[in-house]
Amino acid sequence: MKRISILIPTYNEEENVELLSSEIIRILKESLSNYTYDITFIDNCSKDRTQEIIQRLCVDNPNIKAIFNTKNFGQFNSPYYGLCQTTGDCTVLVCADFQDPVELIPTFVAEWESGHKIVCGIKIKSEENKLMYFLRSCYYKTIRKMSDVEHIEHFTGFGLYDKEFINVLRNLDDPSPFLRGIVAELGPNRKEIPYEQALRRAGKTKNNLYRLYDAAMLSFTSYTKIGLRVATILGFIFSTMSLLVAFVYLILKLMFWDVFPAGMIPVLIGVFVLGSLQLFFIGLVGEYIININARIMKRPLVVEEQRINFSCPTDDKPAR
Repeated sequence: MKRISILIPTYNEEENVELLSSEIIRILKESLSNYTYDITFIDNCSKDRTQEIIQRLCVDNPNIKAIFNTKNFGQFNSPYYGLCQTTGDCTVLVCADFQDPVELIPTFVAEWESGHKIVCGIKIKSEENKLMYFLRSCYYKTIRKMSDVEHIEHFTGFGLYDKEFINVLRNLDDPSPFLRGIVAELGPNRKEIPYEQALRRAGKTKNNLYRLYDAAMLSFTSYTKIGLRVATILGFIFSTMSLLVAFVYLILKLMFWDVFPAGMIPVLIGVFVLGSLQLFFIGLVGEYIININARIMKRPLVVEEQRINFSCPTDDKPAR
């Protein structure tokens, strides 16, 4: 009997985890009763009652597992690490806030059974802030044009992954993984399923401007070369222009010494323009260096504090 693993990353989701696990189990029982299952929560050191509730769920149902991290290791490392710990024939990654429609799990499984190794949930509409959705759309289109890898627009990681692809993730040994980019670059035989993203059921979103910027920069520095290439090209162009302007300025001054004032305005403009460009591209190069540095240090994705029910055999337990 095939087994479906469900992975749910959490951080301060005390109002959602119990209801979400109940809803997933109900769907598995009603629509996928011919499969066994396990549900794994990987918690990023929540500060509320999330871990307490998950512990109780694990006691009540041995098919529910838990990994508790020693601290918050970020929105990318923890889900990626959790995927690598699953052992089902396929794994479904679901957010804990009900924005990912768990009703699509049977659809994902059906597409998987038809031969697709990866089934991606794609947001075609969202009830989130319209400005944020517009900015995300612009970002996806921009990064798609800049990158050699064809990125998947409005893909957040919600989807199903075959165990063969999970093995690929385990063997990558990437200390700064960006799952969305990895799926686009390495994911075989992919199927995209559209859905409308609902509002968060309860609690507050953990995505602030800094986290969104962090995600954008990780994608940009991992999958594009254009930033450094643009810096090199613009540096060459502006250097050439500066030399030409300086040469013309010198000739005019020598020819019209008394009537051509030297002045400070061209100098100031040149200093500010070139200085601002230098600062911008030094910052951009710094982002690439941060990415390189993280990979060189080879730090673990997460450090576990505790794991629950991983020694319990679940292969022969049908969905209930």
